Amino acid sequence: MKRFNIPAIVLALSCSFCVQLSAQNKTAKRPNIVIIISDDHAFQAIGAYGNTMKPTPNIDRIAREGVLFNKGYVTNSICGPSRAVILTGKYSHKNGFKDNENSRFDGSQDSFIKQLKGSGYETAWIGKWHLETDPQGFDYWQILPGQGQYYNPDFHMMDGTKKRTEGYVSDIVEDVSENWLDNRDKDKPFCLVIGHKATHRTWIPDIQDMGKFDHVTFPLPHNFYDDYKNREAAKVQDMSIAKTMVMGYDLKVFKDEADTNQEGTVSRMNAEQRKKFDDYYLPIAADLKARNLKGKELTEWKFQRYMRDYLSTAVSLDRNIGRTLDYLDKNNLTENTIVIYMSDQGFYLGEHGWFDKRFIYEESFRTPMVMRYPGVVKPGTISNDLVMNLDIAPTMLDAAGVAIPKDEQGQSMLPLFTDKKAKGRDAIYYHYYENGEHSVSPHFGLRTKRYKLVRFYKRVSSWELYDLKKDPNEINNLYGKKGFEKITAQMKVELNKLIAQYEDQDARKILTAN
Repeated sequence: MKRFNIPAIVLALSCSFCVQLSAQNKTAKRPNIVIIISDDHAFQAIGAYGNTMKPTPNIDRIAREGVLFNKGYVTNSICGPSRAVILTGKYSHKNGFKDNENSRFDGSQDSFIKQLKGSGYETAWIGKWHLETDPQGFDYWQILPGQGQYYNPDFHMMDGTKKRTEGYVSDIVEDVSENWLDNRDKDKPFCLVIGHKATHRTWIPDIQDMGKFDHVTFPLPHNFYDDYKNREAAKVQDMSIAKTMVMGYDLKVFKDEADTNQEGTVSRMNAEQRKKFDDYYLPIAADLKARNLKGKELTEWKFQRYMRDYLSTAVSLDRNIGRTLDYLDKNNLTENTIVIYMSDQGFYLGEHGWFDKRFIYEESFRTPMVMRYPGVVKPGTISNDLVMNLDIAPTMLDAAGVAIPKDEQGQSMLPLFTDKKAKGRDAIYYHYYENGEHSVSPHFGLRTKRYKLVRFYKRVSSWELYDLKKDPNEINNLYGKKGFEKITAQMKVELNKLIAQYEDQDARKILTAN
């Protein structure tokens, strides 16, 4: 056999080329990631979750082309803490951001964004951030100060300046996101987090969507007039539609209140925006004044007004989610891009007579979550596995082929779709800390597939137990009732296991002290 002597330098260059080619191929196969996080968007306000008004065709599209998580939950149902959990894959007591009142996010800690960037991804966060410190670990960011404004919002920029942009906030966040996508490094995979303000209080829709649901009379939730019997924490809350909603601030029906209470929203409108706002809301205010409603009639009027504004704001949000999907389609990115839509938590749409969130009860504990991942998740998938916002970080790292740090407390959701033997959780753990706004008592607890056990502390000291199969609306507190001693004891054992697993020393101290 004839032999050829190949110079060592040629072999070296050949090997180097092969290594580079292998790395390029690996990078090409790594999925892009788009995570869209809304604020206070209730699962029951989404068509894919059964809302008959069909206000969210684009969110519904993601579910139809991927997976709808029927049992997606959060670890702590409030805005800032939820975002910190998503970033870090750690519970609030581990990432340090427990509430919106006293916490500041320590950006020096690890995050899935830093891991992705370190592995070659280009990263950005645009829109609502709400973590009190500037983002770290991103190639680009442009964030709303605090809650942000619906009209003509300001943005904090990376160079330390503040920039005001004319327009409606959901449109602007999408505009900035698309601009970043246009100018990114096309040789790198990317991870873009789009943080929307909508549908946060005070539920102001885009002008073109005002009145979208004025023809609808929404049915009252059957527990709208809940008496909170045997539920002490529910009795002391201050988030009821009847008593807590402010006419000018929330419902935008009195001009003088609107001028002073709209978080600066109305006063920052330009003349054209203000005219259209007044043309819509002032006749509603005049009609209400003429009717002179009292008692239940006024409460139910407030509910209808709330629902109409809330769902109209959701329409404004959903239209821009559609723009994101259209951008991916037009730029041939759809087939290699993971798209996740979720809210930072659930929200009450009149259930128990409430708006807002915070409680471990299903409407606020449970969050909408849909994911499209072509080639991995079969279109039209319905998942009934217990998953959490805690799982976003490890799932994205798993998809990108990046090792999941051992201190992350979530788990990748991908095996649920790729491994027939994969087993989901049997139980999930929750801990809410804030003890101020809306008078919701701090509490922790767990949910299994059938039962829920809750321990309230500080403002109220009590236990609650629910059979979610027989009582899905959580009206009948079974704790302490005869015949439920065994299940209570079993649930307490499971609660202690989760507290130990997640190393929640605050909860451990409370249980030990009682």
